[in-house]
Order: sequence, then structure tokens, then C-alpha cells
Amino acid sequence: MGSLGDTVAALPCFHLIARAFPQAERVLLTNFPVHTKAPAAAAVLGGSGLVHGYMRYTVGTRNVGELLRLAWKIRRFRPDVLVYLMFARPMKDIRRDRLFFQLAGARRIEGLPDEEGLKRPLDPTTGLYMSESVRLARTISALGDARLDEQASWSLCLTAEERNTAATVLGSLKGLPLIVCGPGTKMQAKDWGQENWRALLALLHFRYPESGLVLIGAPEESAMSDYAAGEWAGPKLNLCGRLTPRESAAVLEHAVVFLGPDSGPMHLAASVGVPCVIAFSAAGLPGIWFPSGKKHQIVYHQTSCQGCLLQTCTVEARRCLTSITVAEMAAAVDRILGCKAL
Repeated sequence: MGSLGDTVAALPCFHLIARAFPQAERVLLTNFPVHTKAPAAAAVLGGSGLVHGYMRYTVGTRNVGELLRLAWKIRRFRPDVLVYLMFARPMKDIRRDRLFFQLAGARRIEGLPDEEGLKRPLDPTTGLYMSESVRLARTISALGDARLDEQASWSLCLTAEERNTAATVLGSLKGLPLIVCGPGTKMQAKDWGQENWRALLALLHFRYPESGLVLIGAPEESAMSDYAAGEWAGPKLNLCGRLTPRESAAVLEHAVVFLGPDSGPMHLAASVGVPCVIAFSAAGLPGIWFPSGKKHQIVYHQTSCQGCLLQTCTVEARRCLTSITVAEMAAAVDRILGCKAL
């Protein structure tokens, strides 16, 4: 699936595939964007060299003609190997996919999970479930070690041009310690609330007056980001909708911390090694979609309804998020930046 977070979570697998098949033409079969806030995989991988081209399909299509055309396109490509990197889904869907790709001419398929490969064990010492990145790497372990603990495995292979664009848009803010915030999210169930973000950024400006503030996100999040930064009296820059995901990652390379909800920008920040402070919804189980790396501060309140997977929460009124206080988030930032609470 081609959303920003899904693609970043699979980065170590893309690097592993490139190492396993360095001379191959690597083509990614992925979906068309289904939401303007969920960039296609092409917008994330760009000119990284991890893939050389794309085949596209429509999510949820049952159009026989479209499926036959896709099967024919794959057959004409004549793949020697197909690597399966889909999210965990029912075994009946996996068996259906296996049959489709075999009929399309895939002679060797790696990564199709069995029942064991779909499990997400809980680590009792951390209270976290197996992450999606670990699960994906485990399914293609026959190809080698995905090296999940190495920062290089998360590299987007940003270009000099992308980094130059970031430096240009930052202007005078480039030399400052930058707090980057992406407060927006396409899911109501993950929204901490613009009033909370405004209060947090006002408090952080008081504690870190020497810092600059940069806001990133989709075009439709620009007004909300402006509101969130309304009480930040220091240097600030709203880049919502102005950059590609990869250019946003290049901006994030200049950050000392990233703030946001569970969203695509969070994964971008983690991919370039920036510590994240996240107001994390309990709609998902803890750990599965946490950002990669060990230096993040995840504020996650376990509730009786955790793991609901809702995109819109009305009955419980997002109590997993509304119970997260501004003080908690500020304390988490302090733990990263080293300021004692005032």
C-alpha cells in the first residue's frame, strides 16, 4: 500500500531487496493515492534508486477487465521474483493473491506469510507489540537481514537537489535549533486537537525562546497549523503543502525534535533520525506503528477500548487522546531537549 507511513515502514525491506538483487530491474506494484494526505509510494521513494519504476492498481477493485489488464502487464514484465510486502490480512486474501500472481507469471514469490507470520506477539518487558517493520522484515528473512537497527536501513537516499530545496525554504531559520511540528492528521481518531497544539507550542516557545518553529503537512492543514502556531512569537515558517514528502524529510534533517500525532510526517522524521514526541491514539495497539528508533517519546494512554482501529471515534470521544495533557507532552519534549520544567 502506497501511503507515506506504510512506505517508510517498509524502507528496510526495500534496502534489503536492493542488496539481494543489485542487478535487477525492481518495479513496485502499488495503489493510486486514496487521499490527498496519503502520498503515493512514488512520492516517498522518488529517485532513491530503491525501485526503478511502478505498476499501479486501484484499491478494492473488482473490475475483471482491470484485473486482467494488470495480470497481462505483470506477465509481459516476466518477473523472476515477486516480493510480497502487504500489510497483515486474512489468509484467504493471501491465498487469493498467491493465485493471482502465479497466474500473472510470477515464478518465485517471497514474503507470503503463513499463520505464524501474521501474528504480532506482545513483548511483556516493554508492553509493546511487534512493529509492522519487524513483521515485514521477518516475512522476507529468506532474502537476508533487513538490519532494522541501522539508521542506514531507513535512508530515503535524499538527493542534493532535495536538500538544497530544504535549505532554501528554511532561509534564516536554517541556523537555529528547529522544532518541527506536523499537527494535522487525516483521521479524526488520531487528532489531538488544535487547542492542545497551540497551548503546547506557546509553552515550548517560553521554554526554548532561541528555537525556530517549522510546520509541515498537507495543503489543507495549513490553516490549522497557522492557528497552532498563533502564540509562537519567534521565527516560524508554515510549509504545509509547499514541499514534497522527500523535501519535507530534507527539512526534518535540520530539526532537533518533531512533534505530532501518529501520521506520515512522524515516520519521515524517524527515517532521518529525528527524535519524535507523539500524542499517540490508542486506536492501534502500542508498538505496531510507533516510529522506528529508540529515542522517541511516545505518549500513549491505554484505555479499555484500545485497539479499536476506528478512523472516527464518536462513542468514546477520543478519550485516549483527550486524556493526554499539554504538560505531559511538554515534559516529553524536555526529556529530549534537556530542559528542566519551569
